[in-house]
Amino acid sequence: MPHPVADQLAERIESLYGRPRAELAAIATTDRPNMLVTLLDALTTVELAEKNIQFQRERLLQLADQGRDIGPATPGHLLDCSRRIAESVATRDSQARFASAVIQSLYRAPVPAATPVAQKPAPAATTARTR
Repeated sequence: MPHPVADQLAERIESLYGRPRAELAAIATTDRPNMLVTLLDALTTVELAEKNIQFQRERLLQLADQGRDIGPATPGHLLDCSRRIAESVATRDSQARFASAVIQSLYRAPVPAATPVAQKPAPAATTARTR
C-alpha cells in the first residue's frame, strides 16, 4: 500500500541531495550527525507512522465488521485503534512539516564549474645593470 506523505518526502530529499535514498542512507551511516541524518530520521518516522495508520485502520475495519459480534472488550479495542490512528496521524504530520521546513530552508548548491588552473605570472623582464 502506498505511503503518499513518506513517498513525497523521500522524493524531495533525493532531489535536494541529488542521489537515491539508498546512497544517502549509506552516506548518513558513515558520517557524523548532520542535516541528512536528521532528514532521513524524520522520513523513517513518517514511514513508520503511515504503516501504523494502515495497520490500525485494517484492525479497526475488522473489529467493526458487520458480521462480527460485539463483545464486552470490543468497544475498548475500537477506541484503542482510533486513538492509535490519531497519534500516528499527528506524528506523521508533525514530522512531515518539520522535514519540509528543513528542506525549504536548504537548497541544492550548484555544481562548481571547472576552473582553469591559475598560471603563475611570467616573471617581469629585468634589465641587467653593468658597472
